Amino acid sequence: MGRWTLRRRLVVVVVALVAVVAAAMGTLSTLALQSSLTTQLDEKLTAAHRRAAEGPVVPQGGTARAPDAGSPFVTGGSFRPGLDAGTVNVEVPQGADPTDLTPVQAGYVADDGNLTALDDTQTAQMLAVPADGQPHPVSLTGLGSYRAVASVSPAGVTTATALPTTSVTSTVTSFVAVEVVVAALALLVAAAAGLVLVRRELRPLDRVVGTANRVSRLPLDRGEVVLADRVPARDTDPATEVGQVGAALNKLLGHVEQALGARHESESQVRQFVADASHELRTPLASIRGYAELVRRSPDEMPVSALQAMSRVESESERMTALLEDMLLLARLDAGRPLASEPVDLTVLAIDAVTDAHAAGPDHDWRLDLPSEESLEDALVLGDDHRLRQVLANLLSNARLHTAAGTAVTVRVRRAGDRVVLQVADDGPGIPPALRESLFQRFTRGDASRNSATGSTGLGLAIVHAVVTAHGGTITVSSGPGTTFTVTLPAAVA
Repeated sequence: MGRWTLRRRLVVVVVALVAVVAAAMGTLSTLALQSSLTTQLDEKLTAAHRRAAEGPVVPQGGTARAPDAGSPFVTGGSFRPGLDAGTVNVEVPQGADPTDLTPVQAGYVADDGNLTALDDTQTAQMLAVPADGQPHPVSLTGLGSYRAVASVSPAGVTTATALPTTSVTSTVTSFVAVEVVVAALALLVAAAAGLVLVRRELRPLDRVVGTANRVSRLPLDRGEVVLADRVPARDTDPATEVGQVGAALNKLLGHVEQALGARHESESQVRQFVADASHELRTPLASIRGYAELVRRSPDEMPVSALQAMSRVESESERMTALLEDMLLLARLDAGRPLASEPVDLTVLAIDAVTDAHAAGPDHDWRLDLPSEESLEDALVLGDDHRLRQVLANLLSNARLHTAAGTAVTVRVRRAGDRVVLQVADDGPGIPPALRESLFQRFTRGDASRNSATGSTGLGLAIVHAVVTAHGGTITVSSGPGTTFTVTLPAAVA
């Protein structure tokens, strides 16, 4: 039951309780009925025994005489008047040996009123009843279950009388059958009514769950978040358990909204600071770069060490300028500034990017895997041409900087339904597993080789992820040996 819903468990519990109550009531009422019927049968048996022991013997066609005089008790012989059909009666004459069944008169009244003699086994079973005048259960072979009373008269005559328990058994059996049918109907009604009532009573909980589900589908990881959805006021009554859950959820959503608002405000301030700082630093860096180049190209003779220093200043200023441009681009993308939206042919972008990569890294094996000439138009997407070129350039630069010379790098472009798939795959050593989780985070570098000497700022893949996301696409990476970056973008409508 641990995996069952609360609704199902409550219905099962209700049905189980009804079943237990019905079983207990049925058992008690059955026992009470059986006891009452047995008491009535015992009263009837006592009266029949009294008549059999004290009443006169009436021969067929004769007159009554004393019971202790003895008479044949066989078919066609004498009988005790007032005995009902099914009554068994056994008499042992005065002074007779109970183990000697010869003088014993034993018989029972058949359904047609005639007297039928008992056999020796049945007679012995009747004589085994204690002669204490109290009813006892006895089973007669061939006749069934009986209640029997035995006693000894003052004259020394032993009389045993028995009545069948058939009426008690049949009545109890019918009663139990009726109880079973009624209990089954009651369980069905309880299950149906319990399902309806439990469903109705759990509707407030369903509304609370609906609110939680709607909030869980909101993008809470970035940007400004407004949690306007709340549990309705009717489901926040603190007097009920569901109301307590609803009120607690509303309070939690309020705290989360405040925290997300504070986070967004802080991020906005940091983003604005980065954008402003990047923008303001571009001018002095350009000046530093220009003056360094001017000094390096001066016709005046300068020491070699000074020329080397100016060359280093110029290269570092170029690297800092590239870093600032990347940070400024990320800040603008984070701010949600719209990108250009025009048809862009990814096939052309792939060709240009591979051409540039070949010029920058001739020691690598650069390959193109493009659609057939008939389906070239299927590689069109709507987006910003400049930014998509930057995506390809960053992916190919990443492959060039972090793989050894001679590595084969393949760029593939394919149409897949309403999406265009762009892949950059290499057969290099792959990406360490510990790095894959944070691969698209900013300033992520895999090892010591990713330093200023390689020109890596740690922002390339972060820019790729941000640009692809801004275009409504996705980017994934698989590494094995070999690494494959897969970019999926919505295809342009023809």
